[in-house]
Amino acid sequence: MSSYKLEESASFKALRSAGRSTSNIDLAALLRDRTRCDRLIKNYKGVTVDLSRQLVDSATIDSLLSLAREAGVEAKIGKLFNGDILNETEGRSVLHSALRAPRDQHLVVDGVDVTKDVYATLDSIRAFAERVRNGTALASDGRPFDSVLCIGIGGSYLGTAFAAQAFMASEHARKACAGRKIRFLANVDPAGFRIATEDLDANRTLVIIISKTFTTVETMKNAVFVREWLKKNIHDPSNFGNHMCAVSTNLKLTKQFGIDDSHVFGFWDWVGGRFSVSSAVGILPLAIHFGFDVAEQFLSGARMMDDHFRTTPLEENMPVLMGLCSFYNSSILGLNSVALLPYSEDMSLFPRYVQQLSMESNGKSVRMNGDRLPYEAGEIFFGESGTNGQHSFYQLLHQGRVVPSEFIGYIRSYNPDMVESGVTSHQELMANFFAQPDALAYGRSSSQLQAAGCAANLVPHKVCPGNRPSMVLLFEEASPYTVGALVSLYEHRIAVQGFLWGINSFDQMGVELGKVLAGDIRNLFKSKHSDWASAEKEGQISYSTTLAPYDIWDFPVLFRNNGFCLCFFFILSFSIFLLLCDWVIVVYSRGLSGIEEVPMPQDDTTKGVANNAEFDLLGCLGEKVEYLRGQRSNHEL
Repeated sequence: MSSYKLEESASFKALRSAGRSTSNIDLAALLRDRTRCDRLIKNYKGVTVDLSRQLVDSATIDSLLSLAREAGVEAKIGKLFNGDILNETEGRSVLHSALRAPRDQHLVVDGVDVTKDVYATLDSIRAFAERVRNGTALASDGRPFDSVLCIGIGGSYLGTAFAAQAFMASEHARKACAGRKIRFLANVDPAGFRIATEDLDANRTLVIIISKTFTTVETMKNAVFVREWLKKNIHDPSNFGNHMCAVSTNLKLTKQFGIDDSHVFGFWDWVGGRFSVSSAVGILPLAIHFGFDVAEQFLSGARMMDDHFRTTPLEENMPVLMGLCSFYNSSILGLNSVALLPYSEDMSLFPRYVQQLSMESNGKSVRMNGDRLPYEAGEIFFGESGTNGQHSFYQLLHQGRVVPSEFIGYIRSYNPDMVESGVTSHQELMANFFAQPDALAYGRSSSQLQAAGCAANLVPHKVCPGNRPSMVLLFEEASPYTVGALVSLYEHRIAVQGFLWGINSFDQMGVELGKVLAGDIRNLFKSKHSDWASAEKEGQISYSTTLAPYDIWDFPVLFRNNGFCLCFFFILSFSIFLLLCDWVIVVYSRGLSGIEEVPMPQDDTTKGVANNAEFDLLGCLGEKVEYLRGQRSNHEL
């Protein structure tokens, strides 16, 4: 286990000192320092990363680079690519970069040629995808498949769903998937199944179940749901297995589920779920939907950024510099939220993907050796595509809390466009893209507003303080290649932050507790709730505060012997008794021979009584009985 302690670093202490004087920093002045800006703007093969609007001066940049060296970032980058054990808690290598390494780059880990295994899987995916796309692999009714339904959750779906949408920015990719559908089923909520399948023809749908162990509860619940949907709707229900394939390492369970071994594609323990979009998890569905050549472009873009990260000195390294600035914002300035703002509707799922990639990786509170961190790690990511976000939460960014923002844009667009008032829609989008980072950095002062003729009473409300940090990422175009580069860029930037914090960015043990408790509650559901009281007593669940309202409407609970049920049955029985009393009185009154129906007299005490929320039902019944008796006595006389 590493003995590195961030807080003991001389560079960290210097950074803390710099952070305390941040209120004196004038970002507008820093942006006039061309030497500083040149250090913070990097270009590499069509990718530009502009960090010049960060709240760092040249001395702070030097301290951050020194901190990276003290934390051993360069050595850890080497370990990341060499297959060393970086996931120390689980004793695993971290080799998602090997998923897109060149075929001739042989990496041997524990006596196994990893690259050879990767390309064996990729070749199988290519062959299978081509059979599906060219109609060689047919559905049970003899027609080609035209839809893919991916079942997975978390890292088994977020990256692939993002990539599938982002690829649509490419005209070539759009043509490649013409006439095809791809859908994703993740949430165990049955509404997810309805939404994912409502426009699919089961007879022409290929289902991909994605679960390394083939035991993920939500995924397998949905898989069974979809299997029954297939059996019910396809031409030959006995041939449902022809409609299913899997990404898993558990051949025993996939076979038991009805999937032939030739339809199962594996991946490895050294691929974490949130880093798995470059594995069969992502490449299989993307290759089937778009064609293997499009999926290969994605891998090539990721490989380009991998090479940059692995070989470039720290001071020129884009993922490293991004990680250093994010670390400074979070751990020195205390700015723990990040607004992720892609100015491309095709990229609108990117914030959700990065939420998992970052927050599951760096949402930790202990060092690698198990000691409690004396500082907070991790950031909270949220975001929306531009310009939608401008009409949603940018108000807070400009005049509320200080939130570091990350803007992602593309110089060229291949979507259909039009010119209106001399400007295309893409140009309008990019005008906003370039304006927002400067608006956050420079702000708008009271003197500027007064000079512009703003009413004096409105000046305080329109002042924007500025000095709000942001990053700008600019790509030449949106394509599968640049999507791959973007994925790799964020994977490595997040790893750098973990290296600095001294945490394990490659496990996710915090998610286990909720799963365990869900299993306990699931078992109680199965047992008709007979053990609720003992479970609460043992501290496993908090029945009285959360589960009780659910129980009220859960029908089997009505038969449980508790206070709620007794009250419920008492109220129900009493209500029935009152209804029977009223019915008996009505029958009795109408059974009197020769008596005409006489309406109840209306006086101040009875008029409008039906609208009185505090109406005394028993008192009314008594009065009605006395009234009817009087009518009977008059008749007898």
